[in-house]
Amino acid sequence: MSNGQHNRVRWIAALRRLRPAVRAVAQARATIRVKIVLAFLATATLTTAFGAYAVHNIGVTGGLMTATFDQVLISLDYARAAAADFAGLQAAMARQQATGAPAEPSIGALAVQVQDDLRIAAERSLSADARVAAGQATAALAAFMDAIGTQPGLPVAWSVLDRHAAQVNDSVDQLVNLTSGDGFRHRQAAKALIVQSRLVDGVATVVLVLVSALVAVLLSRQIMGPVRAACAAARRIAAGEWAASIPAHLTRGRDELGALLAAMEVMRTNIATMMAQEVSLRRVAQIRLADAIGTSREGVLVVDAAGAVVVANPRLIRLFPALAAPAGACLPDVLALEPLLGCAGDICLPGGTWLRISRSETQDGGAVAIYSDITALKQREWELQSTNECFDAALSNMSQGLCLFDAQDRLRVSNPQFAALYGIDPALLRPGTPYTWIMAAKTALGQMTESDAAAHAALRLGAGPGAFLHHLPDGRAIAISHEPLPGGGWVRTYEDVSERRRAEAQVHHLARHDAVTGLPNRLVLAEHVEQAAARPRAGFALLALGLHDFKIVSDMFGYAVADAVLRRVAERLVAAMGDGDLATRPGTDEFAVLLTNVRTPEEASTRAAQLQNAMAAPFTIEGRDVAIGISLGIALAPADGDTCDPLLRHADLALDRARTEGRNTFRFFETAMDERLQGRRQLEADLQHALARDELELFYQPCVDLAAGRVCGFEALLRWRHPERGMVPPGAFIPVAEASGLIVAIGAWVVHRACQEAVKWPAGLRVAVNVSPLQFASPALLECVASALARSGLAPARLELEVTETVLLRDDGATRATLHQLRALGLRIAMDDFGTGYSSLSYLRSFPFDKIKIDQSFVRSLHDAPGSAAIIRAITGLGTTLGMRTTVEGVETSAELDAVRAAGCDEIQGYFFSRPVPAGQVAELVDDISGRLRVPAQPAVPLPTAPHARAARPTPAAASAIPAI
Repeated sequence: MSNGQHNRVRWIAALRRLRPAVRAVAQARATIRVKIVLAFLATATLTTAFGAYAVHNIGVTGGLMTATFDQVLISLDYARAAAADFAGLQAAMARQQATGAPAEPSIGALAVQVQDDLRIAAERSLSADARVAAGQATAALAAFMDAIGTQPGLPVAWSVLDRHAAQVNDSVDQLVNLTSGDGFRHRQAAKALIVQSRLVDGVATVVLVLVSALVAVLLSRQIMGPVRAACAAARRIAAGEWAASIPAHLTRGRDELGALLAAMEVMRTNIATMMAQEVSLRRVAQIRLADAIGTSREGVLVVDAAGAVVVANPRLIRLFPALAAPAGACLPDVLALEPLLGCAGDICLPGGTWLRISRSETQDGGAVAIYSDITALKQREWELQSTNECFDAALSNMSQGLCLFDAQDRLRVSNPQFAALYGIDPALLRPGTPYTWIMAAKTALGQMTESDAAAHAALRLGAGPGAFLHHLPDGRAIAISHEPLPGGGWVRTYEDVSERRRAEAQVHHLARHDAVTGLPNRLVLAEHVEQAAARPRAGFALLALGLHDFKIVSDMFGYAVADAVLRRVAERLVAAMGDGDLATRPGTDEFAVLLTNVRTPEEASTRAAQLQNAMAAPFTIEGRDVAIGISLGIALAPADGDTCDPLLRHADLALDRARTEGRNTFRFFETAMDERLQGRRQLEADLQHALARDELELFYQPCVDLAAGRVCGFEALLRWRHPERGMVPPGAFIPVAEASGLIVAIGAWVVHRACQEAVKWPAGLRVAVNVSPLQFASPALLECVASALARSGLAPARLELEVTETVLLRDDGATRATLHQLRALGLRIAMDDFGTGYSSLSYLRSFPFDKIKIDQSFVRSLHDAPGSAAIIRAITGLGTTLGMRTTVEGVETSAELDAVRAAGCDEIQGYFFSRPVPAGQVAELVDDISGRLRVPAQPAVPLPTAPHARAARPTPAAASAIPAI
């Protein structure tokens, strides 16, 4: 018996042993899950048996093929190699005998090779005959070698050698033939096994498909029948066929479907029982409802969705006799009940009867209407309405307060205006309230004094009509008119004339005073100047006072805060005035002060300094501190004029000069100021055309990362190359741009140009752009930055916007929203010039800045003020705690570099590495600074040297103006 037949017998026996177990499971509780598992096990078992048989056949076939190729072919190759090596051996021996030379060394090696070939061929052979032939060839080879070795140096007996050689060759040929035969037999056996396996596999596949189909049919018969019964039962229950029960043989099934059908039968029985109970309850409810509707004093009408009458109670039939038609009839058209049913409210029938109709929809699309007879109620309403209309005409349509008393001084009528004028509780002004109670209420409310009460009493007791003006403690003025009535009663009217009197006083006041501050205006100033000039030998001075950053405060915080600032300034000015002095406001953000008894410039200087000291402290308005410095222009009389107009104009010119030269300064009028004024106006006119003529350009100053030892970015600084003036200093034109509002357009140009030039730099270098407070307040800033990034292609992370504390003074939601919107674009936000101004820590808390730039004034005073180093360390530590980088500006010497490095600063910026350079020199400057940073042994040399660098620092005005861009 072959291996394949043996395996088939073994699998059949295993299946027969499983038959009792399968029968036992089938006799158990036949649930659907068990049936499905049994079907799966049966199919899986057959599939597994078929697969195991196929795998076995493949293994047997593979073994035959392996034996054929791995054993037979190798044995055959080595046998043929032995024949070839033996032929070489014979040829070597013949050469040795022919030449008479000593024995060649190759003869022994060839003999050994032949022996190895024969040994391997015997080991790989598949039959004993082949191994015998290999042994015979080996023995013949040994005899051949012995015949050669027994006669050294003598002629060989060729006949003996030929006989042994023939034996070797015959044995090798026999080995080749036997090995070839073994290979042929194995190949034939493999072919026969493959044919047999294909036949058996085909038959097994057909059997497996038939068995699987049989299992599926049997399983579906076990499941689909009860499923169809369950579906039919569910459809009957859904259709309301409660009487049709489910067959009992289906509910007794032991599987899940049997349990489902049993539960459905219980559900059908329960629903049928509940429906019967519901019908009974509805019948009882209908009877009770019919009794209630029939005995109701209200008319009740119920109609269905088609408009047919379902219920009409006797009360409704008495109202509409035509409804006595049989129930279910359509509504009579003559009664026009359909419009009545479609409305709700009060209606009047042709006979004068008033009905109140309330209507509601029913679930079936019909409606229920309730009809109530309200004829008597309507009659009472009309009578009351007629009376009320008379009173409304007399009381409600008058602007004055009114109260009417009878002869016993009891209140009969009053209107709401009277209670509102004096703040009396309307509950007190009920008819019948004594007059003395009302007077006591006025006194308790503080609206009347004893003298007022006496005046009211005298007017009440007078014989005829009268009138007087009653001034209340809260400043109101009430005009009272008293009129006696026939029969002893009296009526009074009360009119609030406070607004009229205040308006008259206000008109007079506004004609001579400022509406915001209440200070005298130009008209009053002119009168006082004229009076001062008329005094003999009495000198006086006129000071024009200008507020710094007032426009920024107005734009950032709004007009309410700006007006509050003006009022606080006016209060301090008035407090600083002496006898005979006058503080006025002739303009928007300017004040004029007339100082009497001032005869010399020294006296005027002293008074001006006093005014500046009075304005030095910041104003606290709405919880925020607002710093407003002042500059003063001084004109002395009579040298600079003796009337208001020339003195005020000259004081304004001196004020412009003071503003130009710095903050919190004062200047006297000089004749040359007119010429400078013209020059400033020309500069402003040229600046308006600078953008169009492409006269502006950007210079860049490097910022060095101390830890990384490389340039990390550049700050963009604005320069103006005027065609005639040459390079105009930033301190000369940036204040003009801010004062004229051109800074917004120039700032937008700076953002676009900086992005366009920075995108050409090496990757990783950032560009920092300063944002003016006026530009930040502009609603177009966000769009400007987004457009600059989109057009240039610059990565948002490489753009850094620098804002000053002035921007954050406006601590409102709009400022924080703008900062967060800019941060959402992906760019960086830095606080510039930190340490100057107020440097409130709330600014750092209100918004997470990426960087804090420490103002250069601290570096400039490192050697003069030891506290500057401590301040730098404190700010650096604060930045580290908050996760913000710190940059120190103005570093120019090695000593300053060492100091800020010791303080822990992250980045430095200043002339130590470079002055600002044009865009074309950025790449070269990066390489130069990188080379210097890579050679620590050579100390960096300031560019230029420290003395020149300090001499070349921007003036304070320029330093404060440059960051505005």
